[in-house]
Amino acid sequence: MNKTFSERVVHAALSIPSGRVATYGDIARVCGAGGQAARSISGILSRAYQKGTIDIPWHRIVYSNGKVWTSDTVDNERRSLYRKEGIIVNQKGYIENFNFIRYQF
Repeated sequence: MNKTFSERVVHAALSIPSGRVATYGDIARVCGAGGQAARSISGILSRAYQKGTIDIPWHRIVYSNGKVWTSDTVDNERRSLYRKEGIIVNQKGYIENFNFIRYQF
């Protein structure tokens, strides 16, 4: 049975290994869509989370320039996860050695 685009997105996000990151565009492309589909990744993952897929590694999905998404409510938790996985995020919110730790699906 063929998986839907949304199912492939969830599977791809869950497959990003510890200590590595992928961009929204990386996920869209590996799931068979173009770069514009990157805009839909967060929504797809949010719906999956609401339906019970609670182990999505949100912190491993970053913007195409290596910048991490954060907010006041999740900043401390995410920075802790990055440290635990050996991912270095600078003061401006960009991943150091981004191209080196970027996961290639």
